[in-house]
Amino acid sequence: MRIVSLMRLGDQEERLQEQFPELHFEFYKHPSCVPKESIEKMDILLSYHQEVNETFIKQATNLKWIMWYATGVNALPFETLKAQHIQVTNAKGVHAQQLAEFLFAFILDDYKEMKETFREQQSKIYNHKRTTPSVAGETILFLGTGVIPQRAAKIAQLFGMHTVGLNTSGHQVEGFNETYSIDEREKVLKKANVIVNLLPETGKTKYLLTRHDFECMNGQALFINLGRGTIVKESILIDVLKSNLIRKAYLDVYEQEPLKPESQLYNLNNVVMTSHITGNGDLNKKLATDIFINNLHHFLNKEPLNENVVDLNKGY
Repeated sequence: MRIVSLMRLGDQEERLQEQFPELHFEFYKHPSCVPKESIEKMDILLSYHQEVNETFIKQATNLKWIMWYATGVNALPFETLKAQHIQVTNAKGVHAQQLAEFLFAFILDDYKEMKETFREQQSKIYNHKRTTPSVAGETILFLGTGVIPQRAAKIAQLFGMHTVGLNTSGHQVEGFNETYSIDEREKVLKKANVIVNLLPETGKTKYLLTRHDFECMNGQALFINLGRGTIVKESILIDVLKSNLIRKAYLDVYEQEPLKPESQLYNLNNVVMTSHITGNGDLNKKLATDIFINNLHHFLNKEPLNENVVDLNKGY
């Protein structure tokens, strides 16, 4: 059995080879480094690269399973994968801790007015009378109720926040005080002081948020996007922020990445931006490999894969 990784995995390479000495592993720095023979003969592929496209998959005539070392799988050619009966698993949940930490770093940066206090520091102003709002009692609304929103919602509740989740059907999920369907969002968006997008990109979620959605939000709302930039068109988001339909936004993802220097987002005072880094963590490869190893045991025993199996019809 040939297992090909399109990235170097550091100490996880030795871990895999020690646990499965009977298997043939190949580790490459980049898809461009992989010999054609390896593509044609591999049984299992480890990757997260955009080069794994329709052309690449059609060459992989022996491929049975892709372990995607990221959460979002929207770049994969689903129809080709289905035609060739290739299974896909992903790294869902691996980034939950990192994203939750960044989320609350953003919220507390805003609520505790850290930028304002830093400006006072730079101006040598000692302002001991500054009083900041508390997040306790605030309503936080999550677009999505998956692994990452669940982790974040539980933390929010520890802070005394009221948690609302939106998902496909409105079904109840642990960690949320209230849940509604995505289609009901118009009536619940205005309830929230903080709105967080953590939805994956699918045909149903792409450009889900329109200007009308932002018009339905509380005018003092804080919008945070850690999911996919394609939840809203950049032009709409710029207009919303310029028009002060919401108070402020923290963005880590964008409609087009990398964000171009000429983007008007850079010129706005009511937005704080990071460069799609909130999921980056030094334990990511280890945690994703944990998922892979669990599924590999099932694969070798000819049992169904049982963790983070992607539904190719749904796209997540």
